[in-house]
Amino acid sequence: MSGTRHVLVLGGTTEARRLAEELAGDPALRVTSSLAGRVAEPRRPAGEVRIGGFGGPAGLARWLREHRVDALIDATHPFAGTISFNAAEAAAAVHVPLLALRRPGWVAGPGDHWHPVDSLAGAAELLPGLGERVFLTTGRMGLAAFARLDRLWFLVRSVDAPEPPQPARMEVLLDRGPFTVEGEAELLRRHRIDVVVTKDSGGRATAAKLTAARDAGIPVVVVRRPPVPGGVPVAEDPAAAVTWLRNTLG
Repeated sequence: MSGTRHVLVLGGTTEARRLAEELAGDPALRVTSSLAGRVAEPRRPAGEVRIGGFGGPAGLARWLREHRVDALIDATHPFAGTISFNAAEAAAAVHVPLLALRRPGWVAGPGDHWHPVDSLAGAAELLPGLGERVFLTTGRMGLAAFARLDRLWFLVRSVDAPEPPQPARMEVLLDRGPFTVEGEAELLRRHRIDVVVTKDSGGRATAAKLTAARDAGIPVVVVRRPPVPGGVPVAEDPAAAVTWLRNTLG
């Protein structure tokens, strides 16, 4: 690569931080990580950091142009669907190459009792027929989907405290992964959990609950992740993203 090239990483994930750390050590690159600002105390990646939204695809396109971005890597959470489609539209508008960095999703194995659904609303519909004490690990956003389930009790785990609307019978556990199988198994036992709800985030940091649920014979409602925008290449790990970037920038 000739000259300093500017790379914008749409971050907030472990993979995004690992990618930024690797790229920040290259003197030929200027790396800026953008965080949405939804977590009160985010883990800051290496290199330059900006926090907050862009104002939709038009705002992102303007930022890419004004800051002379040479490549855009969407390393946001697999369920941060809106920003991914905004990134695809903005990158196409200003002709900036775009890559999606997405960790592989989870795959059910022998002994797993998974119930795949397409949305949080779909998960809420299934719950009354699966259990009464729910371990809800879908984050603090979207609790409104479960607010009407007055007969169920929820243990809600999130990094920051959730806001209404939310279930009436609920205990909040503020915690951040990675988690261990032993710790998750103890959590299930202590709270007498009989059904788990999760998003298919993939990765190992929060996968221990799946093993603990399998060992305990507890069903898991798994919300499928939204698709990556059509035509956008995908890398499954930071190393593959670095290879794409070097091939793209030359």
